[in-house]
Amino acid sequence: MIRIHKNESPYRSLTDEELQEIVLKTPFNQYGDDEYKHLAKVYAEFYGLDPELVSFANGSDEWIQKCMMVLGTGPVMTFEPDFSMYEEYANQLKRPIHNVECNEDGSFDYASTLVQMEKIKPSFFIFSQPNNPLGMLHPDGFVQAAADLMQELNGYLIIDEAYMDFAEQKAVRPEGEHVIVMQTLSKIYGLAGLRIGIVTSSLATMTLLNSVAHPYPINTLSINIAAYLFENTTKLETFMNHQRKLAGKLKDIFKKEVSDVMTVLPSQANFVFTYGEVALELGKYIQQSGFQPRTYPDSSHPLLQKAVRYSIATDEQLTQLESIIKEWRIRL
Repeated sequence: MIRIHKNESPYRSLTDEELQEIVLKTPFNQYGDDEYKHLAKVYAEFYGLDPELVSFANGSDEWIQKCMMVLGTGPVMTFEPDFSMYEEYANQLKRPIHNVECNEDGSFDYASTLVQMEKIKPSFFIFSQPNNPLGMLHPDGFVQAAADLMQELNGYLIIDEAYMDFAEQKAVRPEGEHVIVMQTLSKIYGLAGLRIGIVTSSLATMTLLNSVAHPYPINTLSINIAAYLFENTTKLETFMNHQRKLAGKLKDIFKKEVSDVMTVLPSQANFVFTYGEVALELGKYIQQSGFQPRTYPDSSHPLLQKAVRYSIATDEQLTQLESIIKEWRIRL
């Protein structure tokens, strides 16, 4: 079964020879103090950040968990649908969570969202940008307004940019001591198995988040593999551009072949979100043909119950997927 349900990269970002070189140079007998600092340096250089304000953890999941632990005691707000682990960690740590429901067409009422924020007064508002699973970018005006309002409420705004490097348009990132930006190396970098999540914010906020940090949150080998990528920026940018081309090919396939018979949401990520009765039929046919898309049979959300999401695959696999979809159209 070909995996197109976890939004992973279908390719490794390093060759066998490169991995062998990194492994042989990694001092497994020592703790990785220097290696951690080096990764912060090269990552910060790539994105134009202050390395002192960059920290790593065991995936974005650990950062979400830490936010639930240290950022106030009041309610948490997020969108629905959004990344399911926001609600999962809120429930684990017994944090009340308020979900802002999307409209029937998958859009959000941003004016209503701001009104709800004023009413709920959350300790923090967290959302993925672009949205996972829907794929859209929340508008800059709303994001800035949300940042301003959370500052008035003495809370935090957390922007989860797991898929931002796939976005075709640049999104504005608001500034402020209360703004937290979360990133991951699991998607466009092809390093999902290494579990490296990144957070950047102000010094005061980073100090608070790291108050519950482990002394060595990531193993040295994972650090060195990630650092190798950011040391070789030409190679990295070539790899990232290829990922974006795969995302473009995936979107083009669904827009061309099925957007007239089901809803295919515009996507700024490495996946496509479809919904409707016919969408479920196509998803079942694709699964029977050897591809594993993402479905939501256990969801209570009416939109997700009829939704199928597809993430990128290799060039050859996407061509195969296109042929399967064309076969299905003939039978429709």
